[in-house]
Parts: sequence; C-alpha cells; structure tokens
Amino acid sequence: MLPRLRTAALAATLMLAPALPLAAPASAAPAKHYDDFNGDGHRDLAYSYDLRGSTTEGFTGGAVVVVYGTASGRLDDNRHQLIHQDSPGIPGSGEEDDSFGQELANADLNKDGYADLVVGNPAENRGKGSVVIVWGSARGLSGGTPLRDRTDTPYGFGTDLATGDFNGDGSPDIAAIGGVDTWLHRGPFTRSGRAGRVSEVGSSDFAPGSLAAGKVTADRRTDLVVLGVRLRTNRTEAWFFKGSAAGLVPGRKKTIDARRAIDHGPNAAIGDFDRDGYGDIALGDPDEDAGKGSVTLWYGASGGPSSSRRTVRLTQGTAGVTGAREREDRFGDALSAGDTDGDGYADLAVGVPGESVGSEEYAGGVTVFRGGSGGLKGTRSSWFAENSPGIVGTPASDDTFGNNVRLRDLNRDGRAELVVSAPGDDVGYVLPGTASGPSAAGSYLLTRMGSGFPN
Repeated sequence: MLPRLRTAALAATLMLAPALPLAAPASAAPAKHYDDFNGDGHRDLAYSYDLRGSTTEGFTGGAVVVVYGTASGRLDDNRHQLIHQDSPGIPGSGEEDDSFGQELANADLNKDGYADLVVGNPAENRGKGSVVIVWGSARGLSGGTPLRDRTDTPYGFGTDLATGDFNGDGSPDIAAIGGVDTWLHRGPFTRSGRAGRVSEVGSSDFAPGSLAAGKVTADRRTDLVVLGVRLRTNRTEAWFFKGSAAGLVPGRKKTIDARRAIDHGPNAAIGDFDRDGYGDIALGDPDEDAGKGSVTLWYGASGGPSSSRRTVRLTQGTAGVTGAREREDRFGDALSAGDTDGDGYADLAVGVPGESVGSEEYAGGVTVFRGGSGGLKGTRSSWFAENSPGIVGTPASDDTFGNNVRLRDLNRDGRAELVVSAPGDDVGYVLPGTASGPSAAGSYLLTRMGSGFPN
C-alpha cells in the first residue's frame, strides 16, 4: 500500500493576503480562462494544501492555496491566498475531521468575468459532505456560497466534482458525486445560492468514485465520464455521458477491471491525442497487476467513444517508456491532458507516485506521452523525477512526486506547463512547455502544496 501522505513543518506562517494587487475590472462577459480568478487575463492555480489542518497557520479540517499568475506567465508563489472554512465569508467552520479542499473544480459560474472555485468537503458534518462555491473578484477569490444538496444524499457530497456546459446553454454546470449517485446541478449560479434544476446522472446499481469532463464529440457541449463500481458484479467501469440540450445522456460503458473494485480508484483525462477532432479518453488503473498500473486509451468518435477502434494499453513495459513494471509503482495514479509542445496534438501526463528512485522508495515520477499521428506512443514519451537535471529537488522516500499532475498553458505561449505535486515534501514543481514537450530546465518550485488540483 502507498504510505499515507505526511506533512513537513513550515518555517514561516502563511497568512491570508487581505489586499492582493487589484486587476483591471473584468467585463460582463464570461472569464476567458476558467482559472483566472481575479480577471487579469493570467491563469491562476488552486490546489489542496493540508486536509488535516495546521495549528501553526490557524486552520483545521483542510485548506486550499491559490497562487496567482503574472504577466511573465510564471506563478508567483509569494502572491497567494490560503482559503479554509475559518476564512472570512466562507460558510461553515473548520473541524478536525473535515476535508475542505479534497476536491476542486473551477469555472465562471455566474458569468461576471471572474472564474470561481468549487470546493468539495466530503467529510463535512460527520461524512454527509458539502460543496462551496468561492467567488472570483478583482481582488481574487472572496466569499462563498453553499451548493445546495437538494437530493439529500446520505454521505459524501462533494466526493468528486467537474464543471462544464453540459447542456450547451452558455452557462457552466456542476457535476457532483454524493452517496452512490452523481448529480447534475445546472447553471447559472448566483451568490444567493439560486441555481437551475438538479437531476441524477447514472443508475442505482452503479456507485461513482470520480469524474472527468471534456469535449469528446465535436459539438459545443461538454461530455462527462463517470468512473466507479458496478454493484452487482463489483467490477470497475467507466461510463460515458454525452452532453445534450436535456442534460447528460448515458452512452457506452467500458470495463476497467472485470474482477474487482479498484482500491485507490480509477481516474480519467480527456484530450484529442490524434487530432482527428474528437476527444479521446485516457483511463488510469493504478492498482492493475499488484499496483504496477496501466492506462487505457479509449479513442473518441462523432457519437462518443469509438465502438470500432481498438483501445490501446500503456504501461511502463510499453516500448520506449522509461522504467520497469514493479509492484506498487501505481502508474496511472494521476492523469492530465494538454498540448505541451504546441503542435496541436494533446499530450498526456501520467503520475507514477510509487516509483523508486535509486534506493528511495515511493519517491515517484511522471511520464509524459506526446500526441501525434496515430495517438499516444511510448516512443514519444519522456520521464521526470526529482533528480532530473534542472529540477530543484532531491528524491526522498515517500515524496510521491507525481501524486497529482496538471497540464495547463500558464504563460500563454501555446504550450502547456507541467505542474507536479510531491505531497510528501509539501511542494510542487512547474516545468515549462517547449517545442519538445515539458522541460526540467527552467522549472521552479511551489510551496505548501498538497495532493489535489481542480479537475
């Protein structure tokens, strides 16, 4: 089993910055970037920090750190906010057993020109769970509104979250897991808590565990992949839901593990890896073959995942991939899609947090597959770890570098940066995108990082 994440002591106290530099006023049009919280045109990054709490920093039950972008495209680690349930305007109060920030998503939910942050706290209120929308503004994120659980889910509301315009009406919606169901909350949303209709996604014999949103078909609506367990058979599946004017319509299913529920849970990412105009679905199974792990590519077509094209399986045994298949490597534990080299093909970052580096167990690493003709191939892959030349860090046991990954174009040069968390060290790394993909040269450090990025 992968060791539980540990938290290093911090030398300095992180304070909630009350007066971040003001951005230019945003227009009434929706935010250009769904992660630009202060409307200045630069992408920002939110991530979970410490789900147990920090007496040094004055919070309990989890927190979110938000690092703001700059004109240079570099995230400013000194320009940040710490948001928790004891922050001004945030509903609720931090309690020891809470998990505020365990799940995150973002979008401009009220279309005021500022992206908003959706925060899941599935352990809130003795496990019933809660979801809070933290609103964007010219000063950054400020104030919050509970997302009403109109379904009265018995437990785990906010276990996972995803945003997108699933019905194509121009207003972002929120998909949220609660109990053994997934719920679609239709936008638009307001600070008063008013929102559109809520409806169930899926069926009673399928227990969801995680979500992935993106464009699979070529229409304007966002599609959703729900991953979970088929209760009658106890097998792990991915279930595709096509966006439509009526909401999310169930489509094809794919078995990820036919024999059992995956202990650590499956995950997915969506990107057009072969540039045929349809989004492809990467499915991670980190528990496959005693934790060696694998990723299955479910290629897209006009109606959703293709029924005729063969799926492709990637592992550390795939030709061209660095490393070897070993127990508890957990290849595929984290996935993110984005174009790191600017060639128009989506690439895929794959976290391998259990990888040993030298004698250091669970030091972790990341494999990046570059898209191209025919899709993802091992011969177009590269490997990164804390001992890669240019990365300011040293591999250590339980660092779990690659516990989570994120590909986003932070500096607006058309090439996505690779952000990697190493929660055992409480840090993260940003690797710039280049014409040949992510580069350790020019990478920089982010502090106070936990394990979670927004979906």
